[in-house]
Amino acid sequence: MALLEINDLRTSFFTDAGEVKAVNGISFQLDHGKVLGIVGESGSGKSVTAYSIMQILASTGKIVGGSIKLDGQELVNAGEKTMRKVRGNKVSIIFQDPMTSLNPTHTIGHQIMESILLHTGRNKKQAYERAVEMLRMVNINEPEKRMKQYPHELSGGMRQRVVIAMALACEPDILIADEPTTALDVTIQAQILDLMSSLQKELGMAIIMITHDLGVVAQMCDEVIVMYAGSICEQGTADEIFYNPRHEYTKGLMRSIPTAGTFGQRLSPIAGTPIDLLNLPAGCPFAPRCDAAMKICIKQKAERMILNDCHYAACWLNVKDKIESGELSPAKEDSK
Repeated sequence: MALLEINDLRTSFFTDAGEVKAVNGISFQLDHGKVLGIVGESGSGKSVTAYSIMQILASTGKIVGGSIKLDGQELVNAGEKTMRKVRGNKVSIIFQDPMTSLNPTHTIGHQIMESILLHTGRNKKQAYERAVEMLRMVNINEPEKRMKQYPHELSGGMRQRVVIAMALACEPDILIADEPTTALDVTIQAQILDLMSSLQKELGMAIIMITHDLGVVAQMCDEVIVMYAGSICEQGTADEIFYNPRHEYTKGLMRSIPTAGTFGQRLSPIAGTPIDLLNLPAGCPFAPRCDAAMKICIKQKAERMILNDCHYAACWLNVKDKIESGELSPAKEDSK
């Protein structure tokens, strides 16, 4: 059985302007010990997916449909009492900016110990020892000294290490990393990613890595989900996504990555602007920005097509390719 099973998840925000369908019917699984990457531009629904799992949505947000099962336990409508046992204990999250996760008025030690005391049966002395152990595990020097310091006394990289230590203190089954390196410089980014990778192998936990950085995905992830306008447009192993992308949005993301061979040349951005989530079209949400869009793309959203055992995409061009190759007849497709 998969560690995490999400089926047809739909999360909306209800505003004065109307319903914003931030996550619009996504389904995926996460197995024990695997690293899943979720990529896409801002507003694609990556973070809202994570917040839906943790059920830490803003007051205007609500899960309006679907299922989230953790080790077979349904979390949707499970109630706050149940979620308090899940958060930190079974699923932990690292946010983009460590300063938003740390209380500036409390010491580092107090904040790590608070999490340990809340979610485990350890006493104060044991919690202190565990906090020091976690700081040492994330390669923070002089951990006893850091326990007495406040967040503003540490560098950005050190603060992110503290947040990772807090997230892992209760040995969760799943660690959700929501763009954990965006606020850090390139050198520190590499150190944090190496740290997360080594801890994942050492502790055997599963990771959901949410990012817009495809380099991070290539370095860490076993499987990749590409999201656009609240939906999954492509899903597969990291190799399949990088070397055989089958959705035009994924191809656009790949083309936009600068490489050594493009030095001095103009980058190839994806034209247009993201779709308005208040007024989602009947067809493919990427169609207005897609150079290869056909009439059917505007009228009807493509269903997810199985390309092989570990690769799926929701793009009409894949249907067209199969019809032209004789693998699928137009009549058969029309009957679906």
